[in-house]
Amino acid sequence: MTYTISKKILSTVGRTNAAYNLIGEGDKVLLGLSGGKDSILLACLLERMKRHAPFEFDYIAVTVHYGIGEDFSWLEKLCAEQGINHQVYYTTIMDTIVEKRREGSSYCSFCSRMRRGALYSKALELGCNKVAIAHHLDDAAESFFMNLTYNGALRSMAPIYKAENGLYVIRPLIHVRERQTRDFVLSQNIPTTPACTCPARRPGSDKPPIAREATKQFLASLEEKNPEFFTSLKNAFSNLHANSFADPRFLDS
Repeated sequence: MTYTISKKILSTVGRTNAAYNLIGEGDKVLLGLSGGKDSILLACLLERMKRHAPFEFDYIAVTVHYGIGEDFSWLEKLCAEQGINHQVYYTTIMDTIVEKRREGSSYCSFCSRMRRGALYSKALELGCNKVAIAHHLDDAAESFFMNLTYNGALRSMAPIYKAENGLYVIRPLIHVRERQTRDFVLSQNIPTTPACTCPARRPGSDKPPIAREATKQFLASLEEKNPEFFTSLKNAFSNLHANSFADPRFLDS
Protein backbone atom coordinates (compact mmCIF):
# COMPACT_ATOMS: atom_id res chain seq x y z
CA MET A 1 0.00 0.00 0.00
CA THR A 2 1.30 3.43 -0.98
CA TYR A 3 0.98 6.00 1.79
CA THR A 4 -1.38 8.92 1.22
CA ILE A 5 0.15 12.39 1.49
CA SER A 6 -2.19 15.33 2.10
CA LYS A 7 -2.84 17.76 -0.73
CA LYS A 8 -1.72 20.61 1.53
CA ILE A 9 1.72 19.06 2.03
CA LEU A 10 2.04 18.24 -1.67
CA SER A 11 1.10 21.80 -2.60
CA THR A 12 3.48 23.36 -0.07
CA VAL A 13 6.43 21.21 -1.13
CA GLY A 14 5.64 21.73 -4.82
CA ARG A 15 5.66 25.52 -4.42
CA THR A 16 8.87 25.38 -2.39
CA ASN A 17 10.57 23.22 -5.01
CA ALA A 18 9.56 25.59 -7.78
CA ALA A 19 10.49 28.75 -5.85
CA TYR A 20 14.02 27.62 -5.01
CA ASN A 21 14.72 25.13 -7.81
CA LEU A 22 15.53 22.42 -5.26
CA ILE A 23 15.20 19.37 -7.54
CA GLY A 24 15.24 19.48 -11.31
CA GLU A 25 16.16 17.65 -14.49
CA GLY A 26 19.09 15.27 -14.12
CA ASP A 27 19.60 15.70 -10.39
CA LYS A 28 20.74 12.78 -8.25
CA VAL A 29 19.67 13.33 -4.66
CA LEU A 30 20.82 11.63 -1.47
CA LEU A 31 18.21 11.80 1.27
CA GLY A 32 19.29 11.53 4.90
CA LEU A 33 16.71 9.05 6.23
CA SER A 34 16.90 8.75 10.02
CA GLY A 35 13.62 6.87 10.33
CA GLY A 36 11.92 9.75 12.13
CA LYS A 37 8.59 11.20 11.06
CA ASP A 38 10.11 14.07 9.07
CA SER A 39 12.55 12.06 6.97
CA ILE A 40 10.01 9.29 6.33
CA LEU A 41 7.60 11.88 4.94
CA LEU A 42 10.35 13.32 2.74
CA ALA A 43 11.30 9.84 1.47
CA CYS A 44 7.68 9.21 0.49
CA LEU A 45 7.47 12.63 -1.15
CA LEU A 46 10.59 12.01 -3.23
CA GLU A 47 9.27 8.64 -4.37
CA ARG A 48 5.98 10.24 -5.38
CA MET A 49 7.79 13.12 -7.10
CA LYS A 50 9.96 10.68 -9.03
CA ARG A 51 6.82 9.03 -10.42
CA HIS A 52 4.85 12.19 -11.21
CA ALA A 53 7.23 15.12 -11.76
CA PRO A 54 7.56 16.47 -15.34
CA PHE A 55 11.33 15.99 -15.16
CA GLU A 56 13.70 13.08 -14.64
CA PHE A 57 15.76 12.79 -11.48
CA ASP A 58 17.05 10.03 -9.23
CA TYR A 59 17.42 9.68 -5.48
CA ILE A 60 18.61 7.29 -2.80
CA ALA A 61 17.70 7.29 0.89
CA VAL A 62 20.67 6.67 3.19
CA THR A 63 20.39 5.84 6.88
CA VAL A 64 23.47 6.52 8.98
CA HIS A 65 24.22 3.77 11.51
CA TYR A 66 26.02 5.32 14.50
CA GLY A 67 27.46 2.10 15.87
CA ILE A 68 25.29 1.79 18.98
CA GLY A 69 23.45 -1.37 17.99
CA GLU A 70 20.65 0.22 15.98
CA ASP A 71 18.29 -2.14 14.18
CA PHE A 72 17.01 -0.65 10.93
CA SER A 73 15.44 -3.83 9.54
CA TRP A 74 11.97 -2.32 10.02
CA LEU A 75 13.00 0.76 8.03
CA GLU A 76 14.49 -1.35 5.25
CA LYS A 77 11.18 -3.24 5.05
CA LEU A 78 9.17 0.02 4.96
CA CYS A 79 11.33 1.39 2.15
CA ALA A 80 11.05 -1.85 0.16
CA GLU A 81 7.25 -1.78 0.49
CA GLN A 82 7.09 1.86 -0.70
CA GLY A 83 9.57 1.39 -3.56
CA ILE A 84 12.13 3.69 -1.91
CA ASN A 85 15.76 3.05 -2.93
CA HIS A 86 17.50 2.71 0.43
CA GLN A 87 20.72 1.66 2.07
CA VAL A 88 22.21 1.70 5.57
CA TYR A 89 25.63 3.35 5.95
CA TYR A 90 27.55 1.78 8.85
CA THR A 91 29.84 4.15 10.78
CA THR A 92 31.61 4.47 14.16
CA ILE A 93 30.29 7.96 14.84
CA MET A 94 29.35 7.25 18.45
CA ASP A 95 32.84 5.96 19.26
CA THR A 96 34.29 9.16 17.81
CA ILE A 97 31.90 11.33 19.83
CA VAL A 98 32.72 9.55 23.08
CA GLU A 99 36.45 9.79 22.35
CA LYS A 100 36.77 13.35 21.05
CA ARG A 101 33.91 15.47 22.40
CA ARG A 102 35.10 18.08 24.89
CA GLU A 103 33.41 17.84 28.30
CA GLY A 104 30.57 20.33 28.55
CA SER A 105 30.30 20.83 24.78
CA SER A 106 27.13 19.96 22.90
CA TYR A 107 26.55 16.34 21.94
CA CYS A 108 23.92 17.37 19.42
CA SER A 109 26.08 19.80 17.43
CA PHE A 110 29.03 17.37 17.37
CA CYS A 111 26.77 14.49 16.35
CA SER A 112 25.10 16.63 13.69
CA ARG A 113 28.45 17.56 12.15
CA MET A 114 29.57 13.92 12.12
CA ARG A 115 26.29 12.75 10.58
CA ARG A 116 26.36 15.48 7.93
CA GLY A 117 29.96 14.56 7.09
CA ALA A 118 28.95 10.92 6.66
CA LEU A 119 26.09 11.90 4.34
CA TYR A 120 28.40 14.12 2.29
CA SER A 121 30.95 11.31 1.92
CA LYS A 122 28.30 8.84 0.82
CA ALA A 123 26.75 11.36 -1.59
CA LEU A 124 30.09 11.97 -3.29
CA GLU A 125 30.77 8.23 -3.40
CA LEU A 126 27.39 7.59 -5.08
CA GLY A 127 27.75 10.45 -7.59
CA CYS A 128 24.95 12.58 -6.10
CA ASN A 129 24.91 16.34 -6.61
CA LYS A 130 22.38 17.19 -3.89
CA VAL A 131 21.73 16.13 -0.30
CA ALA A 132 18.16 16.43 0.99
CA ILE A 133 17.60 17.09 4.69
CA ALA A 134 14.15 16.85 6.30
CA HIS A 135 14.23 20.11 8.26
CA HIS A 136 10.81 21.78 8.50
CA LEU A 137 9.57 25.26 9.42
CA ASP A 138 9.61 24.54 13.16
CA ASP A 139 13.27 23.51 12.88
CA ALA A 140 14.06 26.77 11.09
CA ALA A 141 12.24 28.78 13.76
CA GLU A 142 14.03 26.97 16.57
CA SER A 143 17.39 27.46 14.85
CA PHE A 144 16.73 31.19 14.43
CA PHE A 145 15.77 31.77 18.07
CA MET A 146 18.58 29.55 19.43
CA ASN A 147 21.12 31.51 17.37
CA LEU A 148 19.57 34.76 18.55
CA THR A 149 19.46 33.70 22.21
CA TYR A 150 22.67 31.73 22.62
CA ASN A 151 25.00 32.68 19.74
CA GLY A 152 24.30 36.37 19.15
CA ALA A 153 23.57 35.84 15.44
CA LEU A 154 20.60 36.33 13.12
CA ARG A 155 20.77 32.99 11.34
CA SER A 156 18.32 30.26 10.36
CA MET A 157 18.07 27.49 7.73
CA ALA A 158 18.16 28.21 4.00
CA PRO A 159 16.00 26.17 1.59
CA ILE A 160 19.16 25.49 -0.46
CA TYR A 161 22.86 26.23 -0.13
CA LYS A 162 26.12 25.03 -1.66
CA ALA A 163 28.56 23.24 0.64
CA GLU A 164 32.31 23.68 0.32
CA ASN A 165 32.59 20.24 -1.30
CA GLY A 166 30.33 21.35 -4.19
CA LEU A 167 27.21 19.49 -3.04
CA TYR A 168 23.94 21.38 -2.78
CA VAL A 169 22.03 20.85 0.47
CA ILE A 170 18.26 21.17 0.02
CA ARG A 171 15.37 21.32 2.48
CA PRO A 172 12.12 20.52 0.61
CA LEU A 173 10.07 20.55 3.85
CA ILE A 174 11.28 23.98 5.00
CA HIS A 175 7.76 25.47 4.73
CA VAL A 176 5.98 22.43 6.21
CA ARG A 177 4.97 22.49 9.88
CA GLU A 178 6.13 19.77 12.25
CA ARG A 179 2.55 18.94 13.19
CA GLN A 180 1.92 18.06 9.52
CA THR A 181 4.73 15.49 9.54
CA ARG A 182 3.36 14.09 12.79
CA ASP A 183 -0.16 13.88 11.37
CA PHE A 184 1.20 12.09 8.30
CA VAL A 185 2.80 9.19 10.19
CA LEU A 186 -0.13 8.92 12.62
CA SER A 187 -2.80 8.96 9.91
CA GLN A 188 -0.98 6.30 7.89
CA ASN A 189 -0.02 4.22 10.96
CA ILE A 190 3.67 4.42 10.02
CA PRO A 191 6.26 3.24 12.56
CA THR A 192 9.12 5.62 13.32
CA THR A 193 12.54 5.24 14.85
CA PRO A 194 12.71 5.02 18.66
CA ALA A 195 13.74 8.08 20.67
CA CYS A 196 17.37 9.11 20.42
CA THR A 197 19.62 6.96 22.63
CA CYS A 198 22.56 9.36 22.50
CA PRO A 199 24.57 9.81 25.74
CA ALA A 200 23.29 13.38 26.06
CA ARG A 201 19.91 12.00 27.12
CA ARG A 202 21.24 9.54 29.69
CA PRO A 203 21.22 10.23 33.47
CA GLY A 204 24.32 12.11 34.63
CA SER A 205 25.02 13.67 31.22
CA ASP A 206 27.28 16.73 31.44
CA LYS A 207 25.36 18.39 28.58
CA PRO A 208 21.65 17.46 28.43
CA PRO A 209 19.84 18.94 25.37
CA ILE A 210 17.74 21.47 27.28
CA ALA A 211 18.19 24.54 25.06
CA ARG A 212 16.19 23.22 22.10
CA GLU A 213 13.36 21.97 24.29
CA ALA A 214 13.18 25.34 26.04
CA THR A 215 13.05 27.05 22.64
CA LYS A 216 10.25 24.71 21.49
CA GLN A 217 8.20 25.62 24.53
CA PHE A 218 8.87 29.33 24.03
CA LEU A 219 7.71 29.19 20.40
CA ALA A 220 4.64 27.18 21.39
CA SER A 221 3.72 29.89 23.89
CA LEU A 222 4.09 32.58 21.21
CA GLU A 223 1.89 30.64 18.78
CA GLU A 224 -0.71 30.11 21.50
CA LYS A 225 -0.96 33.87 21.93
CA ASN A 226 -0.78 34.55 18.18
CA PRO A 227 -2.00 31.68 15.96
CA GLU A 228 -0.49 33.43 12.90
CA PHE A 229 2.98 33.59 14.46
CA PHE A 230 4.61 30.91 12.27
CA THR A 231 3.01 32.33 9.12
CA SER A 232 4.47 35.73 9.95
CA LEU A 233 7.85 34.19 10.77
CA LYS A 234 7.93 32.28 7.47
CA ASN A 235 7.21 35.52 5.61
CA ALA A 236 9.87 37.35 7.61
CA PHE A 237 12.51 34.81 6.59
CA SER A 238 12.07 35.94 2.97
CA ASN A 239 11.56 39.64 3.72
CA LEU A 240 14.92 40.74 5.12
CA HIS A 241 15.88 44.36 5.83
CA ALA A 242 19.58 43.92 6.56
CA ASN A 243 20.27 47.66 6.54
CA SER A 244 18.05 48.12 9.60
CA PHE A 245 20.59 46.34 11.81
CA ALA A 246 24.10 47.37 12.90
CA ASP A 247 26.24 45.22 10.61
CA PRO A 248 28.55 47.70 8.74
CA ARG A 249 28.43 45.51 5.63
CA PHE A 250 24.77 46.34 5.06
CA LEU A 251 24.42 49.95 6.19
CA ASP A 252 23.32 52.48 3.58
CA SER A 253 25.77 55.16 4.74
